[in-house]
Amino acid sequence: MSPLQTLGLFALTAVAEILGCYLPWLWLKQGKSAWLLVPAALSLALFAWLLSLHPTAAGRVYAAYGGVYIGVAILWLWAVDGIRPGLWDLVGAAVALAGMAIIMFAPRAG
Repeated sequence: MSPLQTLGLFALTAVAEILGCYLPWLWLKQGKSAWLLVPAALSLALFAWLLSLHPTAAGRVYAAYGGVYIGVAILWLWAVDGIRPGLWDLVGAAVALAGMAIIMFAPRAG
């Protein structure tokens, strides 16, 4: 899998996870319909399936995915919550993404 494909799959995975958590949040915090739990559950199932598509060890995938999740969550903050990320939000996301790149793309023996 190419680095661009890996990053794209991670980004799609993060959107599925965030959506799967955001919909129950709407129900619990904003009094929206409990029916939101149905697409939330489907989104979380999609999230788990998408993580399984990476062709490397599960622990490495989970560790690296966290970096992309942070980056996508900062974009969600801006796009959905309407809060523009600050400098330190962006620096933190950049550090997390750098960690993901090291974990996923560093040369390995064997």
